[in-house]
Amino acid sequence: MFDDDILIHTKVMTRHIEMLDALFKHATEGIVVVNRGGVIVMLNPKAKELFGYADLELIGKKIEILIPHRLTKHHVADRDTYMEAPRARGMGHLLDDLFARRKDGSEFPVEVSLSPFKTSDGEFVVSFVIDITERKKQENRIIEANLEIQKLNSELEERVNQRTKELATAMYKIEQSQEEVIRALKKERELNNMKSQFVTIASHEFRTPLATILSSASLIGRYAKTEEEDKRQKHVQRIKSAVNNLTEILNDFLSIGKLEEGRVHSIPVSMDLHEFCEGLIEEIKGLCKENQQIKFQYSGIDEVWLDKHLLRNILFNLLSNAIKYSEPGKFIFLRIKADGNLVDMEIVDQGIGIPETDQAHIFDRFFRAHNAGTAQGTGLGLNIVQNYIDLMGGQISFSSEVTKGSVFKVKLPNHRP
Repeated sequence: MFDDDILIHTKVMTRHIEMLDALFKHATEGIVVVNRGGVIVMLNPKAKELFGYADLELIGKKIEILIPHRLTKHHVADRDTYMEAPRARGMGHLLDDLFARRKDGSEFPVEVSLSPFKTSDGEFVVSFVIDITERKKQENRIIEANLEIQKLNSELEERVNQRTKELATAMYKIEQSQEEVIRALKKERELNNMKSQFVTIASHEFRTPLATILSSASLIGRYAKTEEEDKRQKHVQRIKSAVNNLTEILNDFLSIGKLEEGRVHSIPVSMDLHEFCEGLIEEIKGLCKENQQIKFQYSGIDEVWLDKHLLRNILFNLLSNAIKYSEPGKFIFLRIKADGNLVDMEIVDQGIGIPETDQAHIFDRFFRAHNAGTAQGTGLGLNIVQNYIDLMGGQISFSSEVTKGSVFKVKLPNHRP
């Protein structure tokens, strides 16, 4: 009975050995067994195939024969460290790039798993070696594909950015064009409004002077006697006044037209400002009402650099307004102070003043204050004055109180061009 048990046990052991031998010989992984000193003691057919060696060529050789020469020294140190505390571990399957060397010296990437074991003959380590050349090729293809995708994405993003910039530029140009169209339409509306206002004002303002001229011209013929000379002169003066009104209206419209067309420019010339103002006052005295007086005060240098034509229009307009809207017997003051940099002018009247509600619009085109009454005017004078002062690089301001009068202050730069 005891002999039968031994026989059965022997058969089982034999079967296990045969199975292990078959696994060793037919394994798809290379298997290399080394002793504690790193000497190869056994390897399977797949390992021989991987490394290109014939039977028994590797037995008794150091494991470093299968390691690339550049890594041999480093591997010996790693192997000694490992044998001090051997454990099962894998190599080359994470971040490490692990390479093995064939008999012909060529290298190939591998994954290696180490498993230590002991027998009665001592300590050994079995290495399971897998050739991962194809896997590496696939990984490289994937990396290259990813790089290509990244490149394409970058190019696509650049194209999108470029198209976005082009679209933004196009949209900006469209917006600019729209703004230009809107400005042009606004300008057209303003011109149409100005034309309508011109027709309305012209028909009204021209009618009264023309009627006066016609009436006075008819009446003059009736006063043939010498003693009726006073009556003739009265109508002659009425005709002159009416003609002056018509001339003023036409000048205003001509000035606005030139400003709209951009045909008015400031051209400073050297001039004697004191003498210029005295001449202008002498000329404008003919517009003064009974007992009205223009008081002129001047200080500073006489020679300045200003545009004579624009300055004459500015002062003539402001002074004629002061005369027009002041009662007979009132004073109008013109005060001027000039130095090397600036010309300060102040026109003061004791007239009807400008209502506070109208003051914000006093420089608007065709605007007339509500208390202007029947006084002749187009509502263009102060708008023209402001435009001329802007062209000369100056500033205009005013203060006014109803029934007490107005003060207009003009500052003009005095610079040689």
